Amino acid sequence: MIEFKNLKKRFGEKIVLDGISHVMETGKTNLIIGASGSGKTVLQKCLVGLIEPDAGEIIYDGVSFTQMTSEEKKKLRQEVGMLFQGSALFDSKTVEENIRFPLDMFTKQSMADKIIRVNEVLERVNLSGTNRKFPSELSGGMKKRVGIARAIVLNPKYLFCDEPNSGLDPQTSMVIDQLIRDLTLEFNITTIINTHDMNSVMEIGDNILFLVDGKKEWYGNSEDIILSKNEKLNRFIFASQFLQDAKNMRMMQSGEGK
Repeated sequence: MIEFKNLKKRFGEKIVLDGISHVMETGKTNLIIGASGSGKTVLQKCLVGLIEPDAGEIIYDGVSFTQMTSEEKKKLRQEVGMLFQGSALFDSKTVEENIRFPLDMFTKQSMADKIIRVNEVLERVNLSGTNRKFPSELSGGMKKRVGIARAIVLNPKYLFCDEPNSGLDPQTSMVIDQLIRDLTLEFNITTIINTHDMNSVMEIGDNILFLVDGKKEWYGNSEDIILSKNEKLNRFIFASQFLQDAKNMRMMQSGEGK
């Protein structure tokens, strides 16, 4: 579980986070939604320590992240997996080398043990046998799955995903959503996802936080969102779904994102 209380952050005169409090639950997919500029990315970066909040507290399973020493934060980050929007794979490294990278950085395992672990996570994301391929040889969906494999290779307790379905067609997006949810349940991970994808919201939205101008406007789950009478939320969903339907149509016509 990750809890944050009264988080505040500003850049110059612009208030980006305005006293947000919420709980991200363990074993559930916790989604952060909102329009561009609502504070989603800054909130996620604060939670992982990439940005220091101006005020407030972040608590990982009862322990204050805000008050940890640099060494304690470094140790905690070994329990954090990250799936980046563009997958962020090293183009010059093979699939195996990309996934092995966190093991090389944070463990003293033998090469044989590292390869065993790499093959375990490759099998888990249905990419067995792709060890020697380079990112340029993979489809968009395969790159995302390699990114997920790398994110879970250290058996993280916490998984952060930034727009995991960006650039993917609807069918591949569903595969990625289901994989993330299955891993969350299987390993009892606290998973936090920034997303614009309304299909993700409706399919895997166990715990949804809706931000408007750096404030917590609404929270609930995928069932609650259908019945919500929050006008700002309903306008956001309608606009997002309209844009997503148009984008999906273009991608299906062009054959992109597979």
